[in-house]
Amino acid sequence: MKRINVDIDEMRAFRALVDSGSFRTAADAVGVSPSALSRQITRLEGRVGCRLFDRDTRNVTLTPQGQTFLRLAERILNTTENAMAEFMAYQAARRGRLTIAGLPSVTAGLLPRLVQQFLDAHPDVDVQINDVLSNGIIREVELGQADLGFTAGAVEVSERLSFQKLLTDRFVAVGAPGGPLDEKRSYSWQELVSQPFVAMATGTSVRMLTDAACAQQGLLFRPRFEVSHLATAGAFVSQGLGVTALPALTLPVLGREPLIFRPLGEPEMLRDIGLIWRSGRTLSPAAVAFLELVRRSDLKTQIPDPFRD
Repeated sequence: MKRINVDIDEMRAFRALVDSGSFRTAADAVGVSPSALSRQITRLEGRVGCRLFDRDTRNVTLTPQGQTFLRLAERILNTTENAMAEFMAYQAARRGRLTIAGLPSVTAGLLPRLVQQFLDAHPDVDVQINDVLSNGIIREVELGQADLGFTAGAVEVSERLSFQKLLTDRFVAVGAPGGPLDEKRSYSWQELVSQPFVAMATGTSVRMLTDAACAQQGLLFRPRFEVSHLATAGAFVSQGLGVTALPALTLPVLGREPLIFRPLGEPEMLRDIGLIWRSGRTLSPAAVAFLELVRRSDLKTQIPDPFRD
């Protein structure tokens, strides 16, 4: 069967001529001269291999073949126009999908407000949040499984990844009321690890910085408990089973248990929170819109102040 390649502009010209019944009026509608419109219709008839219009000096009417072609042309043009409208909505970040990978502490502490602001402006974009550990965030972004990744700690900028620092998160000491941190003052890491200590699991960004703080001070670190979830750490500390040290951004994740927070120094431990994306790859319009929102936002105001009375 002979393949027919029909030009969309010719089909629009065909529909305009059907609607108006006049070459001059149809030409004005599609923005060409009457002679150019006539050539388009002639080319279209040549492509389909039949006459679509009967013409005389006064009238332009559809042939039976033209009536059948009109039904097909309407279907094709409607599909094309709908598809282009959908693509333009995608380009304007009104449609599409945005996938963000991030540490649980970051996604819980930063993302709710950011996502709400984003969806207020882009309500029809589907947003997916993947809570993963540091190495998982890098892997998902590199593989294209996530558009953007919120990380903690230093990320090596390479040909594969771009990194933008967003804010600095400070570690604080966390204990139960009436426990070893009841005195309202600053505590050292040595004081903290001399108590039963509830540590985050190996491989988490919190644990890596905890180990680094102890190594800097030459402290022997043997945690009493190791847990994988921040809420579990908060529950254990609240129960009086030990103390812990956590970045301030994680504190809203600890739950509603009664806890006290104290400044932590010697050494003061900070972690950088940043955003990564694939270098040399074009971000989707939704990802670009979200990245611009993050850059405009004052994220420091979202870090809780645990020492506020």
